[in-house]
Amino acid sequence: MKEPSGLKWLVNRLRVMSKAEMGYRIGQTCRGLLTRFESPPKLIATQSAAIQPWIKLPPSIREIDAEPYRAEADALLAGHVPLFSAQTVSVRAHPDWNRNPYPASGDIKYLWELNRHLQWVRLAQAYVLTTDVRYCHGLAAQIRSWLDQCPPDRSGKSPNWSSASEMADRLINWSVVWQLLGGWDGALFKDAGGAALRSRWLESALAHCQFIRRNLSRHSSANNHLIGELTGLYLAARTWPLTTQSEAWATKAKAELEREAVLQHFADGVNREQAFGYQAFTVEYLMVAGICGQRTGDSFSRKYWDVLRRACRFFRSVKNVQGEMPMIGDSDDGAVLRLEPRDGKSRPAVVLNRCDAIFDLDVADSGRHGARWLGAECLLQEQYENPPTALTIDWKFAGSGYYIFGSGFDTADEIKGLVDCGPLGFLGIAAHGHADALAICLSIAGEACLVDPGTYGYGDDYQWRQYFRGTSAHNTVCVDGLDQSQSGGRFLWLSKAQAQVEKAPLSPEQFEFVGTHDGYMRLRDPVRHTRHVRYDGSLKRLLVKDDVSAKTSHQIEQFWHFAPHVEVQLGDNGIVVARGRHFDLEMRCSASAVEVSLVRGQVNPPLGWYSSGYGMKEPAMTVRVCTSLCPVSIETHFTIKVRQ
Repeated sequence: MKEPSGLKWLVNRLRVMSKAEMGYRIGQTCRGLLTRFESPPKLIATQSAAIQPWIKLPPSIREIDAEPYRAEADALLAGHVPLFSAQTVSVRAHPDWNRNPYPASGDIKYLWELNRHLQWVRLAQAYVLTTDVRYCHGLAAQIRSWLDQCPPDRSGKSPNWSSASEMADRLINWSVVWQLLGGWDGALFKDAGGAALRSRWLESALAHCQFIRRNLSRHSSANNHLIGELTGLYLAARTWPLTTQSEAWATKAKAELEREAVLQHFADGVNREQAFGYQAFTVEYLMVAGICGQRTGDSFSRKYWDVLRRACRFFRSVKNVQGEMPMIGDSDDGAVLRLEPRDGKSRPAVVLNRCDAIFDLDVADSGRHGARWLGAECLLQEQYENPPTALTIDWKFAGSGYYIFGSGFDTADEIKGLVDCGPLGFLGIAAHGHADALAICLSIAGEACLVDPGTYGYGDDYQWRQYFRGTSAHNTVCVDGLDQSQSGGRFLWLSKAQAQVEKAPLSPEQFEFVGTHDGYMRLRDPVRHTRHVRYDGSLKRLLVKDDVSAKTSHQIEQFWHFAPHVEVQLGDNGIVVARGRHFDLEMRCSASAVEVSLVRGQVNPPLGWYSSGYGMKEPAMTVRVCTSLCPVSIETHFTIKVRQ
C-alpha cells in the first residue's frame, strides 16, 4: 500500500478544506513569517503573594503510599523514562531532548512524548511524599538541560517548537510541577542559581504561550488539539500572570473552552471524534482547566461541567465489569497528566476514576489519589448549592450512534456488546475515526472477546496505519477489499461512509437493531450493506445478519476479530469454537457458498493483529467469512456460555 506523495497529499487536503480555511492557512503562514521578528513578551514585576495557586494539596496527601512513586522516580533519575502506556526507554539522566528516544522508529511522537515532561510530575510527587532532595535536584538539573538545548525557535524547525498542541501539553505539566513544589518561592529555587533558573523557565513558558496563541488549531484541525492548546494557555496564564497579556490569554482561552466543550461533544456525552482514547484525553483537559478555574476564582459554568458529566456517563456505561472499554477509533495512549503510578488500567478508566472522585462518587483509592494530587477531591460540592452529581448509566446513545446490548451488567456473568452506527469522525478530515461502520465489540464475564484491534501507530509503515484504521480490522463487512470510507492520508478521509439506524432497539436484554451505511454506494456497481443484530438475554444468544445487495458479484468478507488470549478453533461445517478464561462461545455461519477460515498474524496484506497500546502489536485470531455471491445474506449465530 503506497502512501500519497507530498503533492498528492496536498491535493487531498485541499479537497476537504473550505475556502475560509484556505484563506486562514495562507494568513497563518504569513503571520508566522512576521512573528520571527517580534520581540518576546516581557516579564512584569510581581509579588509572589499576588499569584494565586490553583493546586492546594490536602492533608490526606500524606496517606498515599510513597513507595510506588519513589520507585518510579528512582528509575527516572537513572534515565529510564516511561512512554505511552506500556513502554520504557533508556536515556541519559540529562537526555538529548531533540533526539528520538526510540531510534528504531521514525515516528516523531516518541520524541514529543518525552518532551511533554509527564515524567517531571512524578519527580515532584516523589519529593512531596519523601522530602528527598535527590528528586528536587534531579528535576532542576533536567529543567536546566532542557532550557539549554531547546531555546525558543521562531522558525518552527526545532521539533520542540513546531507544534502548539505539544507545547501546550508541556506547559500543563510545567504548571503542575511548579504548583507541587511551592511555586515562586518553592523548593526548586532555594539553591544557588535558583533565581536564574526561575527567570529562564518563566521566559520559556511565556514564549510557549505566545506561540500557542498565534498557532491555535482551527477549521478542520479544531479537534482535541484545540482543546489541549486552550487548556495549556489557560493554565499558564493563571499560573504565571507575569505579562500584560496574561489576563487576555486566560479570558480568551476560557471562553473558547466553554464553547468547544459543547461543540466537540454530542448531547449524549460522546466526543465527536468517535475515538474513545481521545475522548478520555479531551475530558482530562477539560477537567484540569475546570479545576484551575475553580481554584483561582474563575469558575467555569455548570453547562461546562455537565459536558464532563455526560462524557463520564458514557464511559461508565460502556465499560465492562472489570472496568475495561473497547478501543474504538484512534488512540495514542495520550495522557495530560500521569498522576498515578502505572497500574495497568486503560486511560479512559483512569480518567473516569478521577472525574468520579471530583463528583464525589465512591471510587477506588487510585481514583481518589489522582484527584487528590490536584486538590480536587469532591471539588464540585464546594461550588454549587445543588452540586451536579454523576449521571446514571445508560445503554442507548442514539445521537452518536452507539447501542449497548447484553445482560447481567456489573455481575460476574456479564455479557456486554456494543454496536457502532455513528459517523466516521469529526470535521472535514475526520482525522481519528476508523472505517468501522456497523462494527460490533463483545465482552463476556469481564473479558474482551470480539475486539476492535486498536491503533498501533501513526508514523511507521503506512500499510500498518491503514490496516488498523481500515474496515478489515473491524468486526464488520468489507467489499472488494476496500475500506468503507476512502483514505487520503494518515489523518485524512476523503469520502466518508454515512451510517443510519433503520430500527432502534428497545432494551439491551431483548435487543433488536437494524442499521445500514452507504460507504460502498460509491462503487461503479453500488453495494448496500445492512446489518441486523439481535440479542436474547434469556438464552444468551446473539444473531448477526448481514444483507449485502448489488447488481453484480463482489468479493464479500465478514470479519470477527478475537482478543489475543482467546483460544479459537475451526470445526466441521464452518463452526467456530472460542474459549476464554471464563467463557465458551460457539459461532455458526448459516449461509450457502461461503468459506470460513482462521487467520492469525498475516503480514501481506495485514490481517489478524491486535494492538494493546501505541507502538505495540501482536498476532490475534481472526475469523474470515468470504463469498463472491451478491446479493447475499450471511447469518452468524453466537451461543454464549459463562463458566463459573
